[in-house]
Amino acid sequence: MTAVIEFEATTAADRLDAYLAQELADLSRSRLQKLIADGQVCLNGEVCLSKKITVDLGDLIQVTIPDATPLAMLPESIPLDILYEDADLVVVNKPVGMVVHPSIGHLTGTLVNALLAHCPDLPGINGVQRPGIVHRLDKDTTGAIVVAKTESAFIHLQEQFRVKSARRTYLAVVHGTPKQDAGTIDAPIGRHPVDRLKMAVVDAAKGRSAVTHWTVEERLGGHSLLKFELETGRTHQIRVHAAHIGFPIVADPTYTIGRRAVGVHLPGQALHAWRLRLIHPTTGAEFEAIAPMPPTMVKLLSVLRQRS
Repeated sequence: MTAVIEFEATTAADRLDAYLAQELADLSRSRLQKLIADGQVCLNGEVCLSKKITVDLGDLIQVTIPDATPLAMLPESIPLDILYEDADLVVVNKPVGMVVHPSIGHLTGTLVNALLAHCPDLPGINGVQRPGIVHRLDKDTTGAIVVAKTESAFIHLQEQFRVKSARRTYLAVVHGTPKQDAGTIDAPIGRHPVDRLKMAVVDAAKGRSAVTHWTVEERLGGHSLLKFELETGRTHQIRVHAAHIGFPIVADPTYTIGRRAVGVHLPGQALHAWRLRLIHPTTGAEFEAIAPMPPTMVKLLSVLRQRS
């Protein structure tokens, strides 16, 4: 249902969009800017199309929030492994092979398609009726991923990832055994200079800052179980950084050069988003979700333990 919000400015502001973002915290600034551009905001009875106009004390502001536009994606009845769910968010243990969001070549069978069926009454986020994908996992990386069910939860969770208060812990089986017990990889990541389908460690001027902390959880002969903590969230970050320091992830088809037999068939790289720590957007309490490792990764560890 279309909502109309009317109020009087209690302070002055240099920009209309900044003032609205302060007053209407449940709407993102980009969403408010779109409402202004669409003629949905009136200032003192006149439609205002400029986000940069100043706001004076006592100005009368009216904001119309139309119904969310239906998403051009079909719900699909795909089973989901739900780790936690409430009115604000849902945490899913994503299986290997599932793409998070539809794209060219993956228009169906995605996590978004499954969520649209699981939560048919999802409200609009940024004006579109869709699940609030806050972060992503690679197609063949398994584990915990959080999705917002309301716009206010989406904004809150997105901010946690931006300021790095959201903590993501991954487990991975890698080739090789580090001499140290722990370390930090601080190396910028950008597009590979030759293969544009890959990412790579590049010069700072050509990439974005990327920081990954790692700890050895278990040494397994010629392999190791490593724990990774992400400080940033670049595309393929752990996979690129692990290969960069000489310990590529087992069965990674992109960053592990040459086929290295491990005795277990893995449908994807041995990388799992194990733990997700957040602040709940409504209660303010610290929230933790742990995703059990997939059976293939458990079997791989068992085989490597027997060998070592």
